[in-house]
Amino acid sequence: MGSVNDKVVLALIGAGGRGTQVILSMQKCIPGVEVKYVCEVDQERGGRVIEELEKQQNLRPKRLDDMRRAFEDKDVDAVVICTPEHWHALATIWACQAGKDVYVEKNISLNIPEGRKMIEAAKKYNRIVQCGFQNRSAPYNISAREYIQTGKLGKIVLVKAYCMLPGNKPWLLKEDESVPSGLDWDQWLGPAPRVPYNVSRHKGYNEWWAYSCGLPLADCCHVIDLARMVLGDPDNPESTFCAGGRVLYDDTREIPDNQTITYDFGKFPMTVEASIYGEYMSKASPEVRYGNMFPNWPFNSDRMEIYGTEGMMYLGRHGAGWQVLGANSKVLAQEYGYFPDEVHQQDFIKCIRSRKVPNANIEQSHKSATLVHLANLSYRVGKKQLYFDSASERVTNSEEANTISKGSYSSGYEIPEII
Repeated sequence: MGSVNDKVVLALIGAGGRGTQVILSMQKCIPGVEVKYVCEVDQERGGRVIEELEKQQNLRPKRLDDMRRAFEDKDVDAVVICTPEHWHALATIWACQAGKDVYVEKNISLNIPEGRKMIEAAKKYNRIVQCGFQNRSAPYNISAREYIQTGKLGKIVLVKAYCMLPGNKPWLLKEDESVPSGLDWDQWLGPAPRVPYNVSRHKGYNEWWAYSCGLPLADCCHVIDLARMVLGDPDNPESTFCAGGRVLYDDTREIPDNQTITYDFGKFPMTVEASIYGEYMSKASPEVRYGNMFPNWPFNSDRMEIYGTEGMMYLGRHGAGWQVLGANSKVLAQEYGYFPDEVHQQDFIKCIRSRKVPNANIEQSHKSATLVHLANLSYRVGKKQLYFDSASERVTNSEEANTISKGSYSSGYEIPEII
């Protein structure tokens, strides 16, 4: 690799909705990209993306049910990992060990130690690892960071981040049943504990700690990462507290539908409202993400408010732009945004060729993921304020939290101790 004309050969790992969207865009958003494999353990998935890729690149990708076959192919330069979260870390580590660069979707890990092992693998095998925090590639977010760094907002005193998703429905756990034809349930479970097949797990994995950081934090991680980025990527917080629970429907789901989080960064606090309920809250519309307009900020479900001594910045993810307001709501500065998926994917391919550090590198993405994990640990140990030591990446006042953070892994799918 090195030339801008070098062909880049990819393999997709996980052909669900997001995987299909990412790989189709990545193949066509920059010249010289070829997708050789689509790896998917569920035969119901992958057909559409194979058909579409054949049209786009005039070459039909091969279907695989085991990602390790793609890792073994020396023609493959990089893999795009769009599996459920419980597979992100191990698939990334295996890929790095096989000499492949990696694009891994958010949230990048299931727990804090996994993220550290991903960093070790990237460094040891000299791999490019771009994470799916695409807001780091958006020009408007870079300018928001620069505005804050110039001091025009004044001293930062408070940050409020929101991911208040619309919609929440009653939920009933389905009965266990036979594994559907065409699904390799063992490989789908991968590192997770062995359990009988249940469609509530398979199709609703975001409701289970074994497979996900849970909604809404699996989505809110975008807002958390963007807040860290524009604030200059502060180190880990000194402490974290998370309240909440199953507020709207008191059912048997493990994952809360409402989480209110406070992070103490020492110089300033950051609060996060992560929830799923009111239909009156909505994400930025396509007209906002792709046009010159701002959302209705108070009802924009995934915004942040950054309070400085000289003004307050509204900032939206995924193309929503930013505005700074002063006294009497006077607009002091602003910039429209544009949805950054393509430019983020282009950055990945360019970094494969140049070997430069990508915009959403694994080190900073791990720190953003750590905020998600600390919030969930606080909630899971009884809504307790947790103090965190950055050097050891351990909670200092709860061994129960550290035990949960270690996770548990099925035989043959363990995170290796020696990378």
